[in-house]
Amino acid sequence: MKLRFIASFVFAIMLITALTVLHAAHAQNSPTRIEIIAKRFDFTPADITVRKGQPVVLALKSVDAAHGLRFTELGIEVKVDKGQIGQIAFAPDKIGDFVGQCSVFCGSGHGRMKLTLHVE
Repeated sequence: MKLRFIASFVFAIMLITALTVLHAAHAQNSPTRIEIIAKRFDFTPADITVRKGQPVVLALKSVDAAHGLRFTELGIEVKVDKGQIGQIAFAPDKIGDFVGQCSVFCGSGHGRMKLTLHVE
């Protein structure tokens, strides 16, 4: 009887450990969703930090005109019309600071519309 109790206890510990490891692995690979508001002539937030290799979904919402967000060095771009949400999924493969710019001309301040992505 005592041996059966010990075996059950060890099995339960192993099962809990396995489930914890699986949950952590799944959570690590779940994409981080980051919502960005685009309006003349800025992005909110204007600075974002993510981890190299971690899947990310950028959700860009425009409130006033058509806008876009392009990170040339990372080869990603998303465009969106007024009142719409556009998404782009990626996993950064480079460490560094990358400046994204509005890729749809939106007026006189278009050139200063930037967002910095920090990849650690």
